[in-house]
Amino acid sequence: MIPLEAYLVLAGLIFSIGLINLLISRNMIILFISVEVMLAGVNLMLVAMAHYMNDIRGHVLALFSIAVTAGSVAVGLSLLVAYFNLKKSIDSEELRELRERLDG
Repeated sequence: MIPLEAYLVLAGLIFSIGLINLLISRNMIILFISVEVMLAGVNLMLVAMAHYMNDIRGHVLALFSIAVTAGSVAVGLSLLVAYFNLKKSIDSEELRELRERLDG
């Protein structure tokens, strides 16, 4: 049987990869994928801890997290498609410039 520490290290590694990619990337699609990778790491940790503690609540929480994430990604991607149709670019720097124009 695989020890709990191995699952937690793997979950931390997956989360870290998503976080690093989120901080580095400028492409909005890659940013969405990075958030999904981070949530996959968290869900892996939830399921591993629930299995280790012999409790189903972690599995249920991970299932709800996956469902809510799927809904938010659907909304986010629809906004991204609408923005791409308007500007013909998905660069996050252009969104920052748009925000600065609105503020100033």
